[in-house]
Parts: sequence; structure tokens; C-alpha cells
Amino acid sequence: MHVPVMLAECLDYLNVQPEGVYLDLTAGLGGHTGAIARRLTTGMVIACDRDAESIELARANTTDCADRIRFYPGLFSRVEETLAVLKIKQLDGLLADLGVSRHQLTEGGRGFSLMVDGPLDMRMSTGSHAAQQRTAAEIVNYESEKELAGLIFSLGEERRSRKIARAIVRARPIQTTGQLAKLIEGVVPRTGKLHPATQTFMALRLAVNRELEELDALLEAIPRLLRTGGRAVLLTFMSLEDRKVKHAFQAMAKQGLVSLLTRHVVRPAEEEIRRNPPSRSAKLRALEML
Repeated sequence: MHVPVMLAECLDYLNVQPEGVYLDLTAGLGGHTGAIARRLTTGMVIACDRDAESIELARANTTDCADRIRFYPGLFSRVEETLAVLKIKQLDGLLADLGVSRHQLTEGGRGFSLMVDGPLDMRMSTGSHAAQQRTAAEIVNYESEKELAGLIFSLGEERRSRKIARAIVRARPIQTTGQLAKLIEGVVPRTGKLHPATQTFMALRLAVNRELEELDALLEAIPRLLRTGGRAVLLTFMSLEDRKVKHAFQAMAKQGLVSLLTRHVVRPAEEEIRRNPPSRSAKLRALEML
């Protein structure tokens, strides 16, 4: 079951107005999208996602408010093109949940899962854009040991990156998630709750999908996307992403472009974490255009 993270907080910080125009950049399975749409009367939500499969699932989950939603596949870096097609100049609010969809994580065929064996793919896009991307298997099997170690360290913040990279190179070819997870577990024994391959998988996913570059593109575009009084709400789940959002928001505030609605990061309540454990690492930051 898909449970939208920090739903009440997202809606409160967005300050959804019945006639407003909003953009959900990460439609996922439609949880946040539907909740925004149900607060609208004459307004509209543009729901985007780079995963065409998720778009269709979100569409199916929001049939009760479909007249207030427009679905468009696409990347953060292409969002202004989407708005131009719709002849929308500026928005009343935008939301981006940077967490990986639970559906993607539990679907072995997509290559994200540590627990379900599948092809070492990890591409979030399933449309034409996916054909232009390297898969995780290509990175694992063709990058040099030094490049692999650097990638795992910088994107996964994995301090044992050299040991893992050395083991990967010696074990090539590696074609499935199960092979890679088992290999890493043999090199780096489990010491806590997290699987020892978690940070390596995260690094590969970020690299395959150029997630940090896409986030940079979104952060750079925010002042152009929002009208005066418009709000941006971003949910992050990794320190790398949260630092980027924090620093970008602070820079906009120093330039006098925005007012920070969250002076300090907002975290989920204990009750939400109890009901939905994956929400525990969520961090919310929000701003309003001046």
C-alpha cells in the first residue's frame, strides 16, 4: 500500500487554495496529487513523474478527482517545457517528494530492490528517456575500480567504498541485484539494521538517474516557476539531497527572493513513523516567494 509521507504537513505548507494551480513533480502513486486535487474547486494539479508506469497508477488512484488533474511524464529539468505546453506562466505551489516509490522498491523487475532478485537496472524512467540512460549493470561492469569507489563514496557516503569496488571488479560480470547484494554482504558483514549494500545501491540509483543533477535543475528554476506568494515544499530522504535543498533555499532567502517557512527542517511525527516506518528519514523544507 502506498502511504504519502507527511501529507498533512505538505498540504499545510502548500496552503492549497481552491482556485489555485499546483504542480506535483513526483506523482508516484497519486497520494499527494489526489489530496491536493480534492481541495480544489476550479483549480488544477499538474502531476508529473519520470516513470510512465507510476503515472498510470496515479491516474487509476485518483479517478474521483480526475477533472482537476493533468498528468504529464517528465523530468525536473523539463518542467518549464511542460508548463509552456499548458500555457501556464507561474504556479501557486509546487511539491516534490524525492523518496523512491515503494512500488519501485518492491518490484524486482526494476532493479531497485535489495530483497527481490532482478536485473541490475535501476532506471526510474520507463519511456523513451530510459533508452538514453546507462543501467546500473553498465556502471558496475564497465567503470574502473577507482571510478566505482569514488561514486560509491560520494553518492552513497559509504566509507568502505574501496573494499566494495575492489570486490565488484574481481567478481565481474554482475547482472542481478541479488548477485550484487550477496557480494557486498560477503565483503562488508551486516552490523546493524541496514543491509550492508544499502548505500552502494543508493549511489548507483543516484548515478543512473542523475538525481542530484535533476534536483539542481529544479532548485534553479523555482524562482521562475512560482508567482508572488507561491510556495515550494520539498521532501528529502537523504543527507545529500537535504543539504542541496537547505543551501539553495538559504541562498534564495539571502537574495530577497523568498521567505523561509521552515527555519529548521520539519520531521514526521512519532505517530506517522509508527504507522509508516519508511517515513522516519523524511525531512521537509518550504518557502514562499516574495
